[in-house]
Amino acid sequence: MLLAGDLGGTKTQLGLFRPTGGRPELLDVREYVTLDYAGLSEMIGAFLAGTSVRPQEVQVACVGVAGPNIKQVAKLTNVPWAIDGRQLMAATGIRRAWILNDVEAMAYGVPALRPEELKVLQAGEFNADGNACLMAAGTGLGQAILVRQHGRLVPSASEGGHADFGPRGRREIALLEFLTSRYGRATYEHVISGKGFINLLRFTSDNRSPLLTEVDEDDLPATITRLGLEGSDPHCVEAVQLFLSIFGSAAANLGLQCVATGGVYLGGGIPSKILPAFDLPLFMDAFHDKPPMTNLVERMPVAIVLNRQTGLLGAAVYAATLVS
Repeated sequence: MLLAGDLGGTKTQLGLFRPTGGRPELLDVREYVTLDYAGLSEMIGAFLAGTSVRPQEVQVACVGVAGPNIKQVAKLTNVPWAIDGRQLMAATGIRRAWILNDVEAMAYGVPALRPEELKVLQAGEFNADGNACLMAAGTGLGQAILVRQHGRLVPSASEGGHADFGPRGRREIALLEFLTSRYGRATYEHVISGKGFINLLRFTSDNRSPLLTEVDEDDLPATITRLGLEGSDPHCVEAVQLFLSIFGSAAANLGLQCVATGGVYLGGGIPSKILPAFDLPLFMDAFHDKPPMTNLVERMPVAIVLNRQTGLLGAAVYAATLVS
């Protein structure tokens, strides 16, 4: 039996899987509010108790965590935890545990996705020998590159979501100045994330939108997207437009960095929740606007990941490779 986890800044999923030789079979999955627990070990203990599974029954545990992972020690970006793989084994009694970056784990799940678990934005010209990439927008912004090695895609973790935001045109230059005045440094995560929607509304309304004080911060990104897509609030409309355009440009940048002729995938909680927004041309127009490489990005397949358990699935896929 495999134990897989997808630890996010807001919520965490833990699941039990059976290795099958292909896509692992999901047996049970439960979701937890991350900060309701003092640490991952305590959460896994509650999960095992709730599923009546003994630690000895778990062959391998693998958890994707939202933060950089160095030698199996991860400091989470948006959660005040540090996770050590060895300490996790000692505390839970699980004999083998492995830590992955959360988007790296999601990337392991991408090749296992079924066609119905993807919304295709651009069919492109799929290259079975090409690399792929994943950009995941949610609480934060994660990235991963999938390098084609010996016929299979091997994910490589990245903290590219914290790379410097590169503006295009006068309006985005003004946005850069706004973000640097607020944070000292502007990153893509300051724009392409849940908090990014709030930053964009602050910018487009010059900090004057009544939504900033009337709506709970946890609900504000969804409110901004809803009003923006309805067209009922001009500041929200522009915030959504900026989000889509900058997201499209950043996704193409990542695709160019690894020549992603095997596909550019959009994951995380946001894209699958705002699917109607991608019916607008803003994302793909910005994606294509990469001269002299426009012809290359036009050939890259682009799809939104609809399966919200892809990170969990990917952790199980990796765990299955560790079963002896």
